Formats: sequence, structure tokens, C-alpha cells
Amino acid sequence: MTTTRCLIIGSGPAGYTASIYTTRAGINSILVEGLQPGGQLTQTTTIENFPGFPDGIDGNELMDRMRQQAIGLGATVKPDIVKSIDLSRRPFVALLDGGDTIEADTVIVATGASAKYLGLEDEKRYAGMGVSACATCDGFFYRKKVVAVVGGGDTACEEAHYLSHLASKVYMIVRKDYLRASAAMQQRVNDTPNIEILYNTNTVGLFGDNGVQGAHLVRFKGTGQEQFFDIDIDGFFLAIGHKPNTDFLGGQIDLDEGGYIKTDGTTTATSVPGVFAAGDVADPRYRQAIAAAGTGCRAALDAEKFLAANG
Repeated sequence: MTTTRCLIIGSGPAGYTASIYTTRAGINSILVEGLQPGGQLTQTTTIENFPGFPDGIDGNELMDRMRQQAIGLGATVKPDIVKSIDLSRRPFVALLDGGDTIEADTVIVATGASAKYLGLEDEKRYAGMGVSACATCDGFFYRKKVVAVVGGGDTACEEAHYLSHLASKVYMIVRKDYLRASAAMQQRVNDTPNIEILYNTNTVGLFGDNGVQGAHLVRFKGTGQEQFFDIDIDGFFLAIGHKPNTDFLGGQIDLDEGGYIKTDGTTTATSVPGVFAAGDVADPRYRQAIAAAGTGCRAALDAEKFLAANG
């Protein structure tokens, strides 16, 4: 069994930043990278809204730089997955997929949230080539182009409205015959002239040679009125929600109705003393790399204070 003062679970901007700060504070910490080292940013291409990179930076390169910075400062980064963890008493004990166990005085959960996809093979085929789950991250690349947003809730309406200021036209692909969004968001979408809502419509595929050039759609799927048709688009945005990666916690930490970890509001502390949460796993609102990095810093400082107060 390996022992550490702080176990950091997850390796996106939040996890790597937490590792940098704990290491600089002289706290022995171990970061377990998880199933997707680097997190969701490794699935994007150029990132243009992370401060310090006026020409943008590739998502994989940014995450690798953060990783190397942490290692360069002396952090221990372990390529493994936390299968389960016992938070019933301190020190906490984590079981790794490789069979190792880690005993930790504090834990920072930075496992992120995974975007929900439709399950189409074409979503994988065009990942980073026209398919995105973050309009704020990638919308800039579609200035004066045509895009589609899948979803009918508040998030979809917000993304469509945001994209309407950049793209020449925005389709909203809504499988129901109504929007689930709040009345205010529905009004905002309906008042935007370059947003067209396609109700009762499902996506069955995407097409294009070197990237997304269009979508195969079906209206009134599974009924006698079924109609297949195509639309020409340059970008395809998923806005059907995210699933926080918290299954391994086994219900030991309080979550909100969306499954995100609850923190106390002023710090990153969770319902379990000594356990802190950072990044998208505790952020249903912003979901930005810079915001995640900021909470990684906060979680490390919170863990440092907790260790100082609890010996």
C-alpha cells in the first residue's frame, strides 16, 4: 500500500493544477490520471480562450505542458484508474484498477464530466472535425458558417443563441415537438432570426469528406409520416447534457440533482471532511478549462489548510 498526504483523482486542468499547487506547498501528493489522461481537452483541436496563448494552443499540447510542469516540480503522476474509494474514515483508501491501493489523508476529486452523445458512429468519426460538445470552446471556428445544435433544453438554447452571434445560420435539432427550455430562453431563441428550429427531428448520421459537411435527419421517426432529409452544415454541436464522473464514489458524497458534487459554496469542501472537488465534476454551469484550473488551485489550498488544521 502506498501512502500520501493528498490523492488527486483526475488529470484535466483541475487535477494538474491541484498537483502543481500541492507539490509547491511541499505536500506529498499522488495524481491518478484516470481513463482519459488530460481530460476532455484532449479531444479538442486549437484552444484560443486559455490565457497566455495569443495564437491558441492544441488541447493535447496544453494538457501535456500542465502534466510536465507538475512532474517537473516533483509531483507523482500515476497512469491508472481509481476503481473505488473508502471515504468512511481517514485516512481514505483508494483501490486502483491495476491492483494497487493508496492511503490518503486528503482527496481532491477532479474527474470531470463527460458530454452525452447520441451514440452515432459518425460522432466518433468526426470528433474534432466538426463535432463538438462545447459551443463556447469551439464556436469561434464557425464564424459566418452554418451549424446545428442538438437538444431542446436550456443548455441547447443557450448554445444556439451564443452561436447565432458567430455563425450565419444555426439549426436546432429537437426530437420533441416543443422546447424544454425556460420561457425566457425559448423567447430568446424565437426572437433570433438566424436560428431555425427543426422539431420532431432526429439525427441519424453525418457526412463530409475532410470534416462535417452535413447531417442526415429524419422527421417523425418511427411513424407513418417519417421523412428523411439532409441539411448542409459545417459544425455539429451536442447540447444534451453532461454526466459527472462520480460512479466510483459509490454514493459516499452528496451530489446535486444533476449528479454533480456539492461543495459548501465558499470553498471546494464536500460533505466528507478532507475530500475536496475541483473542475467540471462540481461545475454544472461554466465547464471551461480556465475555470477548472482555478478550482484546482482552490482545492489544493483547501487541502493544505485542512492538513495543517488536522495534523
